[in-house]
Amino acid sequence: MVGSVTRPVKELKGFRRIFLKKGESKTVTFDLTMNDLSFYRKDMTWGAEPGDFKVFVGGASDDVKEAAFTLVK
Repeated sequence: MVGSVTRPVKELKGFRRIFLKKGESKTVTFDLTMNDLSFYRKDMTWGAEPGDFKVFVGGASDDVKEAAFTLVK
């Protein structure tokens, strides 16, 4: 939620298209790696910063479920 540089509010990571029939449900799992959370920091080094993150999952950017996690280094 807060970093050493301004970042996009949302970034697409771990995209996978899942097709469901009407009324069907499916459990979907995915992993976010340290590389997925990395960026060029203020000192121009590549890496992740510890802190709070939000994950959005859904069929469209305006129709999502949200969860939060904390990255501890």
